[in-house]
Amino acid sequence: MRRLLVGLTAGSVLAAVTACGSSDPGGKDTAGSSGKATTVKVGIVPVLDVAPVYLGEKQGFYADRGLELELVPAQGGAAIVPAVMSGQFQFGFSNTTSLLVARSKNVPVQAVANGAASTGRSGADFAAITVGKGSPLTSAKQLEGKKAAVNTLNNICDTSIRESVRKDGGDPSKVEFVEMPFDRMPAALDGGQVDAACTPEPALATVKAAGGKEIASNFHDVSPDLTVAMYFTSEQFAGENPELVKRFQEATAESLKYADSHPEEVRQILTTYTKIPATLLEKLTLPRYPAGPDRPSIERLAELGERDGLFEKAPDLDELLP
Repeated sequence: MRRLLVGLTAGSVLAAVTACGSSDPGGKDTAGSSGKATTVKVGIVPVLDVAPVYLGEKQGFYADRGLELELVPAQGGAAIVPAVMSGQFQFGFSNTTSLLVARSKNVPVQAVANGAASTGRSGADFAAITVGKGSPLTSAKQLEGKKAAVNTLNNICDTSIRESVRKDGGDPSKVEFVEMPFDRMPAALDGGQVDAACTPEPALATVKAAGGKEIASNFHDVSPDLTVAMYFTSEQFAGENPELVKRFQEATAESLKYADSHPEEVRQILTTYTKIPATLLEKLTLPRYPAGPDRPSIERLAELGERDGLFEKAPDLDELLP
Protein backbone atom coordinates (compact mmCIF):
# COMPACT_ATOMS: atom_id res chain seq x y z
CA MET A 1 0.00 0.00 0.00
CA ARG A 2 2.88 2.38 0.82
CA ARG A 3 4.39 1.69 -2.57
CA LEU A 4 1.12 2.25 -4.42
CA LEU A 5 0.19 5.46 -2.60
CA VAL A 6 3.63 6.96 -2.05
CA GLY A 7 3.49 10.70 -2.51
CA LEU A 8 -0.27 10.64 -2.90
CA THR A 9 -1.71 13.66 -1.14
CA ALA A 10 -5.32 14.47 -0.55
CA GLY A 11 -5.02 17.36 -2.99
CA SER A 12 -3.64 15.25 -5.82
CA VAL A 13 -6.27 12.58 -5.27
CA LEU A 14 -9.08 15.09 -5.40
CA ALA A 15 -7.56 16.64 -8.50
CA ALA A 16 -7.46 13.24 -10.18
CA VAL A 17 -11.06 12.57 -9.33
CA THR A 18 -12.11 16.00 -10.58
CA ALA A 19 -10.18 15.44 -13.80
CA CYS A 20 -12.21 12.31 -14.42
CA GLY A 21 -15.31 14.45 -14.44
CA SER A 22 -18.87 13.23 -14.07
CA SER A 23 -19.41 11.36 -17.30
CA ASP A 24 -21.25 8.06 -17.54
CA PRO A 25 -20.65 5.56 -16.17
CA GLY A 26 -20.43 6.72 -12.62
CA GLY A 27 -20.57 10.49 -12.89
CA LYS A 28 -24.08 11.88 -12.97
CA ASP A 29 -26.79 10.07 -11.12
CA THR A 30 -29.30 10.00 -13.98
CA ALA A 31 -30.51 6.41 -14.09
CA GLY A 32 -33.67 7.07 -12.14
CA SER A 33 -34.87 9.84 -14.47
CA SER A 34 -33.92 8.18 -17.77
CA GLY A 35 -35.19 4.70 -16.91
CA LYS A 36 -31.98 3.22 -18.31
CA ALA A 37 -29.62 1.18 -16.15
CA THR A 38 -26.48 2.93 -14.98
CA THR A 39 -23.33 0.87 -15.43
CA VAL A 40 -20.94 1.08 -12.48
CA LYS A 41 -17.50 -0.48 -12.35
CA VAL A 42 -16.69 -2.28 -9.11
CA GLY A 43 -13.15 -3.39 -8.33
CA ILE A 44 -13.21 -6.75 -6.55
CA VAL A 45 -10.79 -9.41 -5.30
CA PRO A 46 -11.74 -12.88 -6.65
CA VAL A 47 -12.25 -14.58 -3.29
CA LEU A 48 -15.23 -16.01 -1.44
CA ASP A 49 -15.86 -12.67 0.30
CA VAL A 50 -17.38 -11.11 -2.83
CA ALA A 51 -19.81 -13.93 -3.63
CA PRO A 52 -22.80 -11.82 -2.45
CA VAL A 53 -22.39 -9.23 -5.22
CA TYR A 54 -22.21 -11.95 -7.84
CA LEU A 55 -25.33 -13.54 -6.33
CA GLY A 56 -27.06 -10.17 -6.09
CA GLU A 57 -26.33 -9.50 -9.72
CA LYS A 58 -27.70 -12.93 -10.67
CA GLN A 59 -30.84 -12.44 -8.56
CA GLY A 60 -31.49 -9.02 -10.08
CA PHE A 61 -31.07 -7.02 -6.87
CA TYR A 62 -28.92 -4.43 -8.64
CA ALA A 63 -30.96 -4.41 -11.83
CA ASP A 64 -34.10 -3.80 -9.76
CA ARG A 65 -32.47 -0.55 -8.65
CA GLY A 66 -31.35 0.54 -12.08
CA LEU A 67 -27.74 -0.61 -11.75
CA GLU A 68 -25.66 -2.78 -14.03
CA LEU A 69 -22.43 -4.00 -12.46
CA GLU A 70 -19.14 -4.40 -14.25
CA LEU A 71 -17.08 -6.45 -11.80
CA VAL A 72 -13.34 -6.02 -12.38
CA PRO A 73 -10.89 -8.38 -10.61
CA ALA A 74 -7.75 -7.01 -8.95
CA GLN A 75 -5.05 -8.51 -6.74
CA GLY A 76 -6.02 -6.69 -3.56
CA GLY A 77 -7.56 -3.68 -1.89
CA ALA A 78 -4.27 -1.77 -2.01
CA ALA A 79 -4.55 -1.71 -5.81
CA ILE A 80 -8.30 -1.00 -5.85
CA VAL A 81 -8.11 2.11 -3.64
CA PRO A 82 -6.20 4.30 -6.14
CA ALA A 83 -8.37 2.99 -8.97
CA VAL A 84 -11.50 4.19 -7.17
CA MET A 85 -9.91 7.51 -6.29
CA SER A 86 -8.89 8.13 -9.91
CA GLY A 87 -12.42 7.37 -11.16
CA GLN A 88 -11.45 4.13 -12.91
CA PHE A 89 -13.94 2.34 -10.64
CA GLN A 90 -17.00 3.90 -9.02
CA PHE A 91 -16.94 1.40 -6.15
CA GLY A 92 -14.36 -0.97 -4.79
CA PHE A 93 -13.97 -3.90 -2.45
CA SER A 94 -11.07 -3.70 -0.03
CA ASN A 95 -9.78 -5.29 3.13
CA THR A 96 -10.33 -2.99 6.07
CA THR A 97 -6.64 -2.35 6.78
CA SER A 98 -6.03 -0.93 3.30
CA LEU A 99 -8.92 1.49 3.83
CA LEU A 100 -7.47 2.52 7.19
CA VAL A 101 -4.06 3.09 5.58
CA ALA A 102 -5.69 5.23 2.90
CA ARG A 103 -7.53 7.32 5.48
CA SER A 104 -4.33 7.79 7.48
CA LYS A 105 -2.82 9.35 4.31
CA ASN A 106 -5.80 11.72 3.91
CA VAL A 107 -7.08 9.75 0.94
CA PRO A 108 -10.86 10.39 1.15
CA VAL A 109 -12.25 6.87 0.87
CA GLN A 110 -15.69 6.21 2.34
CA ALA A 111 -17.12 2.82 3.19
CA VAL A 112 -20.62 2.34 1.78
CA ALA A 113 -21.49 -1.30 2.53
CA ASN A 114 -20.23 -4.23 4.54
CA GLY A 115 -18.21 -7.01 2.95
CA ALA A 116 -17.36 -10.13 4.95
CA ALA A 117 -16.57 -11.10 8.53
CA SER A 118 -14.78 -13.83 10.42
CA THR A 119 -16.86 -16.85 11.40
CA GLY A 120 -15.88 -16.23 15.02
CA ARG A 121 -14.50 -19.77 15.35
CA SER A 122 -10.79 -20.35 15.74
CA GLY A 123 -9.71 -23.31 13.64
CA ALA A 124 -12.90 -23.06 11.59
CA ASP A 125 -12.62 -19.69 9.92
CA PHE A 126 -12.81 -18.89 6.22
CA ALA A 127 -9.15 -17.82 6.23
CA ALA A 128 -6.04 -19.15 7.92
CA ILE A 129 -2.28 -19.16 7.95
CA THR A 130 -1.43 -22.33 6.06
CA VAL A 131 1.69 -24.36 5.34
CA GLY A 132 2.35 -26.94 2.65
CA LYS A 133 2.30 -30.72 2.86
CA GLY A 134 5.10 -32.06 5.03
CA SER A 135 5.97 -28.67 6.55
CA PRO A 136 7.53 -28.89 10.01
CA LEU A 137 5.80 -25.67 11.07
CA THR A 138 3.00 -26.17 13.58
CA SER A 139 2.46 -22.74 15.15
CA ALA A 140 2.51 -19.05 14.30
CA LYS A 141 5.55 -18.41 16.51
CA GLN A 142 7.62 -20.63 14.22
CA LEU A 143 7.16 -18.12 11.38
CA GLU A 144 10.09 -16.12 12.80
CA GLY A 145 12.72 -16.00 10.07
CA LYS A 146 10.32 -17.55 7.53
CA LYS A 147 8.63 -16.28 4.36
CA ALA A 148 4.85 -15.76 4.43
CA ALA A 149 2.78 -15.01 1.32
CA VAL A 150 0.25 -12.16 1.35
CA ASN A 151 -1.75 -10.81 -1.57
CA THR A 152 -0.50 -7.24 -1.04
CA LEU A 153 1.85 -5.77 1.53
CA ASN A 154 0.61 -3.73 4.49
CA ASN A 155 -2.94 -5.05 4.38
CA ILE A 156 -5.10 -7.21 6.61
CA CYS A 157 -3.11 -10.35 5.83
CA ASP A 158 0.25 -9.25 7.16
CA THR A 159 -1.38 -7.27 9.98
CA SER A 160 -3.27 -10.35 11.17
CA ILE A 161 -0.31 -12.71 10.69
CA ARG A 162 1.77 -10.40 12.88
CA GLU A 163 -0.93 -10.57 15.54
CA SER A 164 -1.03 -14.39 15.38
CA VAL A 165 2.76 -14.52 15.80
CA ARG A 166 2.60 -12.01 18.63
CA LYS A 167 -0.16 -13.90 20.45
CA ASP A 168 1.85 -17.10 20.12
CA GLY A 169 4.84 -15.51 21.84
CA GLY A 170 6.86 -14.79 18.72
CA ASP A 171 8.47 -11.68 17.23
CA PRO A 172 6.39 -10.53 14.21
CA SER A 173 9.18 -8.27 12.97
CA LYS A 174 11.16 -11.39 12.02
CA VAL A 175 8.57 -12.58 9.47
CA GLU A 176 9.37 -11.85 5.81
CA PHE A 177 6.29 -11.11 3.71
CA VAL A 178 6.10 -11.94 0.01
CA GLU A 179 3.44 -10.53 -2.35
CA MET A 180 1.51 -12.81 -4.68
CA PRO A 181 -2.12 -13.39 -5.75
CA PHE A 182 -4.16 -15.74 -3.59
CA ASP A 183 -4.59 -18.26 -6.38
CA ARG A 184 -0.81 -18.67 -6.69
CA MET A 185 -0.26 -19.39 -3.01
CA PRO A 186 -1.07 -23.14 -2.99
CA ALA A 187 1.53 -23.81 -5.68
CA ALA A 188 4.05 -21.54 -3.95
CA LEU A 189 3.64 -23.55 -0.76
CA ASP A 190 4.04 -26.84 -2.62
CA GLY A 191 7.10 -25.56 -4.44
CA GLY A 192 8.78 -24.15 -1.35
CA GLN A 193 8.87 -20.54 -2.56
CA VAL A 194 7.25 -19.54 0.72
CA ASP A 195 6.95 -21.24 4.09
CA ALA A 196 3.41 -20.11 4.90
CA ALA A 197 0.55 -18.15 3.37
CA CYS A 198 -2.48 -16.06 4.26
CA THR A 199 -5.19 -18.07 2.52
CA PRO A 200 -8.85 -17.11 2.50
CA GLU A 201 -11.28 -19.38 0.68
CA PRO A 202 -11.06 -20.82 -1.91
CA ALA A 203 -7.25 -20.92 -1.56
CA LEU A 204 -7.68 -22.41 1.93
CA ALA A 205 -9.59 -25.43 0.65
CA THR A 206 -7.10 -25.86 -2.20
CA VAL A 207 -4.14 -25.96 0.19
CA LYS A 208 -5.85 -28.49 2.46
CA ALA A 209 -6.81 -30.69 -0.50
CA ALA A 210 -3.12 -30.83 -1.46
CA GLY A 211 -2.17 -32.06 2.00
CA GLY A 212 -1.37 -28.72 3.59
CA LYS A 213 -2.61 -27.60 6.98
CA GLU A 214 -3.51 -24.48 8.89
CA ILE A 215 -1.40 -23.37 11.84
CA ALA A 216 -3.40 -20.34 13.00
CA SER A 217 -6.69 -18.50 12.43
CA ASN A 218 -5.19 -15.09 11.78
CA PHE A 219 -8.43 -13.15 11.26
CA HIS A 220 -9.93 -14.63 14.42
CA ASP A 221 -6.73 -13.77 16.31
CA VAL A 222 -7.41 -10.08 15.61
CA SER A 223 -11.08 -10.28 16.65
CA PRO A 224 -13.71 -13.05 16.60
CA ASP A 225 -16.10 -10.59 14.94
CA LEU A 226 -13.53 -9.09 12.59
CA THR A 227 -14.87 -7.00 9.73
CA VAL A 228 -12.45 -8.25 7.11
CA ALA A 229 -13.51 -6.10 4.16
CA MET A 230 -15.97 -3.48 2.97
CA TYR A 231 -17.23 -1.87 -0.22
CA PHE A 232 -16.25 1.77 -0.61
CA THR A 233 -16.21 4.80 -2.89
CA SER A 234 -14.64 8.26 -2.85
CA GLU A 235 -16.11 11.09 -0.81
CA GLN A 236 -16.49 13.15 -3.97
CA PHE A 237 -18.37 10.45 -5.84
CA ALA A 238 -20.66 9.89 -2.84
CA GLY A 239 -21.32 13.62 -2.58
CA GLU A 240 -22.13 14.01 -6.27
CA ASN A 241 -24.17 10.80 -6.60
CA PRO A 242 -26.05 10.25 -3.33
CA GLU A 243 -29.01 8.43 -4.89
CA LEU A 244 -26.80 6.09 -6.91
CA VAL A 245 -24.74 5.28 -3.81
CA LYS A 246 -27.95 4.66 -1.88
CA ARG A 247 -29.16 2.22 -4.53
CA PHE A 248 -25.81 0.40 -4.48
CA GLN A 249 -25.98 0.21 -0.67
CA GLU A 250 -29.52 -1.18 -0.70
CA ALA A 251 -28.77 -3.77 -3.38
CA THR A 252 -25.59 -4.87 -1.59
CA ALA A 253 -27.41 -5.16 1.74
CA GLU A 254 -30.03 -7.36 0.08
CA SER A 255 -27.25 -9.41 -1.52
CA LEU A 256 -25.47 -9.94 1.82
CA LYS A 257 -28.70 -11.09 3.44
CA TYR A 258 -29.42 -13.46 0.57
CA ALA A 259 -25.92 -14.94 0.66
CA ASP A 260 -26.11 -15.54 4.39
CA SER A 261 -29.30 -17.56 3.97
CA HIS A 262 -28.30 -19.45 0.79
CA PRO A 263 -24.90 -21.04 1.49
CA GLU A 264 -25.13 -23.58 -1.34
CA GLU A 265 -25.70 -20.82 -3.86
CA VAL A 266 -22.65 -19.03 -2.45
CA ARG A 267 -20.59 -22.14 -3.16
CA GLN A 268 -21.93 -22.52 -6.68
CA ILE A 269 -21.47 -18.89 -7.70
CA LEU A 270 -17.80 -19.16 -6.72
CA THR A 271 -17.20 -21.42 -9.73
CA THR A 272 -18.12 -18.56 -12.07
CA TYR A 273 -15.24 -16.27 -11.06
CA THR A 274 -12.55 -18.55 -9.55
CA LYS A 275 -10.85 -21.74 -10.71
CA ILE A 276 -11.87 -23.85 -7.71
CA PRO A 277 -12.70 -27.45 -8.65
CA ALA A 278 -16.31 -28.44 -8.03
CA THR A 279 -15.05 -31.30 -5.83
CA LEU A 280 -13.89 -28.78 -3.23
CA LEU A 281 -17.09 -26.76 -2.97
CA GLU A 282 -18.53 -28.63 -0.01
CA LYS A 283 -15.23 -28.30 1.87
CA LEU A 284 -15.31 -24.52 1.82
CA THR A 285 -15.73 -22.63 5.07
CA LEU A 286 -18.01 -19.69 4.41
CA PRO A 287 -17.55 -16.29 6.02
CA ARG A 288 -20.36 -14.42 7.68
CA TYR A 289 -22.02 -11.62 5.75
CA PRO A 290 -23.37 -9.24 8.41
CA ALA A 291 -25.52 -6.30 7.45
CA GLY A 292 -23.04 -3.80 8.87
CA PRO A 293 -19.42 -3.51 9.99
CA ASP A 294 -18.27 -4.31 13.52
CA ARG A 295 -16.68 -1.09 14.74
CA PRO A 296 -14.80 -2.55 17.75
CA SER A 297 -13.01 -4.98 15.44
CA ILE A 298 -12.06 -2.14 13.10
CA GLU A 299 -10.77 -0.16 16.07
CA ARG A 300 -8.62 -3.18 16.91
CA LEU A 301 -7.21 -3.23 13.37
CA ALA A 302 -6.40 0.46 13.72
CA GLU A 303 -4.55 -0.21 16.99
CA LEU A 304 -2.52 -2.97 15.35
CA GLY A 305 -1.76 -0.76 12.36
CA GLU A 306 -0.36 1.90 14.67
CA ARG A 307 1.71 -0.68 16.56
CA ASP A 308 3.16 -2.06 13.34
CA GLY A 309 3.91 1.36 11.83
CA LEU A 310 1.40 1.24 8.97
CA PHE A 311 0.04 4.73 9.62
CA GLU A 312 1.65 8.14 9.35
CA LYS A 313 -1.16 9.33 11.60
CA ALA A 314 -4.09 7.55 13.24
CA PRO A 315 -7.02 7.20 10.80
CA ASP A 316 -10.35 8.80 11.71
CA LEU A 317 -12.95 6.01 11.76
CA ASP A 318 -15.83 8.46 11.71
CA GLU A 319 -14.64 9.67 8.29
CA LEU A 320 -14.32 6.13 6.95
CA LEU A 321 -17.42 4.33 8.23
CA PRO A 322 -20.95 4.94 6.93
